[in-house]
Amino acid sequence: MSTSAAAITGIGMVTPLGVGTKPTWDGLLTGRSAAQSDSALQGMPVDFSCQVCDLDAPRRLTPRLALRLDRFSQMALIAAREAVADAQLDSEQWDATRVAVVIGVGTTSFERLLPEAVKVSAGRVRSVSPLMIPRSIPNLAAGEIALDLGIRGPTFAVSTACASGATALGVALLMLRCGQCDIVLAGGSESVRNPISSAGFSQLGALSTRTTEPARASRPFDTHRDGFVLSEGAAILALERPDHARARSVRPWALLHGYGASCDAHHPTAPPPEGRGAVDAMRWALHDADLSAADIGHINAHGTSTPLNDAAEAQALRTVFTEPPPVTSVKGALGHTIGAAGAIEAAATALTLRHQTVPPTANHEDPDPALCLDVVAGAPRAVRARAAISNSFGFGGQNASLILTTA
Repeated sequence: MSTSAAAITGIGMVTPLGVGTKPTWDGLLTGRSAAQSDSALQGMPVDFSCQVCDLDAPRRLTPRLALRLDRFSQMALIAAREAVADAQLDSEQWDATRVAVVIGVGTTSFERLLPEAVKVSAGRVRSVSPLMIPRSIPNLAAGEIALDLGIRGPTFAVSTACASGATALGVALLMLRCGQCDIVLAGGSESVRNPISSAGFSQLGALSTRTTEPARASRPFDTHRDGFVLSEGAAILALERPDHARARSVRPWALLHGYGASCDAHHPTAPPPEGRGAVDAMRWALHDADLSAADIGHINAHGTSTPLNDAAEAQALRTVFTEPPPVTSVKGALGHTIGAAGAIEAAATALTLRHQTVPPTANHEDPDPALCLDVVAGAPRAVRARAAISNSFGFGGQNASLILTTA
């Protein structure tokens, strides 16, 4: 199996803990949750979320551009610009035909689609905005990044539900390995802070109902977990062939070394109790990276805070690792960003390896004894990890695992 890696030379993040990689990382280290009441969800059974409160897209992008883009595209573009700047890349100097964009998006964008649907239902078809389609279709985040940076290589979206961001990074790794590209901007972006998403996930029983204490709602692997928290965010990673990065004298944050994917073929929304698909994805990622389970010093878990998912993932981790290394889930702090989650968590894993520090799992106060995991909680933990795994699982039985190593 090929063990050629991709160098992660730039990271851009937009999360409820802040716009930018540093405020997000600093916020994760505090172990606090970003969940709060959300006026966009007023009147819904679950009326709180994790929100990006300081996006200010008109200022960061220009008022005209911000008006044209839905929120998921705004966040993706802001994160992509940060990743490019962090990687010290110059869009005026690169070969634009050798640069690609792959963005994971879990759902279509409901932000401005819903008001337009109301117009259609009311018979006001001619008042529908001509921007409705280009604002809302999933591939527009990737397309807008390419347009903004003049990228002319392959540019597309991938959609594997809550695994989308991780899948995008895995696809980017394969594209670099096959020699099609020198650079890939890859990651995910999503905003599910809208009434349709809230109603749908609520009816599935997937959301936490702690409406009186939202900041304590998302509690991965905790005995009292009762569902996830709707969120929004984006993370874009600048990936390069290692020789390309070395030629520019750029030190990577980490290396993306392995990718594994699988399907549960079990149920549209529920994982198999033994986590067999997750086991397959993790084992394939290890094989792809030419590493063993014993080489992994940290696990960034999918950890949604739902009773079924956390139990299935814990079983899968114990199957692959026997005694799993220190585990964290950033969803305790950030909530569930759906299609962006895998990319945000891969970025957090790269930062963990660079700083050799695992951020705590917010709200993990009463460990579930049935899970038998070493969940980092309360405070950051220093580790000595050469390699880490980041897991992402989604509806449809989608599983994606990424192996990152120190640079």
